[in-house]
Parts: sequence; C-alpha cells; structure tokens
Amino acid sequence: MKVIRTTNHQEMSKIAANIILDRIKSSSHITLGLATGGTPIQTYAYLAEDYLENQTSYQHVVTFNLDEYIGLPKDDPNSYHYYMHQHLFSKVNIPRDQTFIPNGLTEDLAAECETYEQKIQQYNGIDLQLLGLGKNGHIGFNEPGTPFDQHTHIVSLTRSTIQANARFFGTVEEVPKQAITMGIGSIMESKEILLLVSGKEKNQALNKLLHGRIDEQFPASILNNHENVTIIADEDAI
Repeated sequence: MKVIRTTNHQEMSKIAANIILDRIKSSSHITLGLATGGTPIQTYAYLAEDYLENQTSYQHVVTFNLDEYIGLPKDDPNSYHYYMHQHLFSKVNIPRDQTFIPNGLTEDLAAECETYEQKIQQYNGIDLQLLGLGKNGHIGFNEPGTPFDQHTHIVSLTRSTIQANARFFGTVEEVPKQAITMGIGSIMESKEILLLVSGKEKNQALNKLLHGRIDEQFPASILNNHENVTIIADEDAI
C-alpha cells in the first residue's frame, strides 16, 4: 500500500487526476470505477479542465459507478446519475453508452444487482477504481459488517452515513435509506485502487485503516490485502 501525503485537498485532487489521466493516455481500452460525494469533485474538475485544454480522448474509456440511491430519478439533483453528468460526463467526450450506473428505480432490484455485476465482468473487470473513505470505514455504500466477498447488492444505509450525506439534501429525512452498491468483493477484484482521503473528520478512519486490524466491521481494512492500492491523503487527514 502506497501513501502519498499532500498539503491540501487541491493538491490531492490534482495528483489523483494526473494518475487517472496517465492511465487513460497509456491504454487503448480502460475501465474506470468511479466514486461520488464531496471528495472527488475537484478531481473531476481537473479532468474536465484537462479536456478543455488538451482534448484528452475518452472514446476508449468505460466507467462503472460504485453506487446509486434507491428511489431517486436519474434527473434528481441528488442522484449519482445527475452528479456524474454534472461533474464529468457532460464535460468530456465519453460515449454515454460506455457509462454505467446502477438503476435505483428498477422494479427488480435483485436482478439489477446481478446484471450490473455481469456487465463489469463483460468488460474484464475494473482497471482503476477510485474510492473515498467513510468515517465509519465504508467504501462505496458497503457499511460495517458487509462480508468481504460480497458483490453488487442492496444495502440499508447506517444512520451515520445518512447524516453525512444529509448536507446534499434539504433535511436528513430526505436522504434515501437504501442504495445499490458494488460490493467489497467487486472492489477488491479491481486491478488498481486509488483511495482519496481529505479532512480532519477522516483522520481517525485513515489511522484505523493504516494501523488497525482487518475486520468486516471496518470495511476499508480489506484494502490492506490488495496488491495495488495508492492512498492520496491531505495533511488534515493524516
């Protein structure tokens, strides 16, 4: 596990964007796993800025998002479909039929999970997976207690995760209580993982990841068993 320490969130985001761009430019075909939330927004902004300046092509890029809320329409400003369109997909030349996000409105959620996992396998898995770190150690929406071998599944969000995401909604009551998420098993099958950690509120979680034991009650701890993980963390988080 490689740890890159940066002075601030901006530098963390710039380094992350440069790593992603390096992988895109050096590959004839690449599948990216993408995260949402507050942490990667600046990384996506740098990718968009690069596209404006250098026209780096995304024609050969396929993306799979980690998760999506259950019950939100794609055009809801708090859905991850909307988030990805706003922050990245509308700003680069990636073909829309090469971007995949779970459908949280489907009538058969179990079938959606199975189909999503099959799609990932059809593209030979994720080449580079971008992750954030939850304060309780969740990665994607895999909450404490999620089996390490779990693949794409339905999850009930913990109170702490709902409260953490309430800042994006009007009230905490508006935050969906369930989501579809790539499982820890799915994430661990990625060839390379890039974990972004920023802010003092993540300091305890990062310390536990780096120095604690591997335990399903702290989902991110399993990343210690992956052979190709890079953590980029700002000074506040470290």
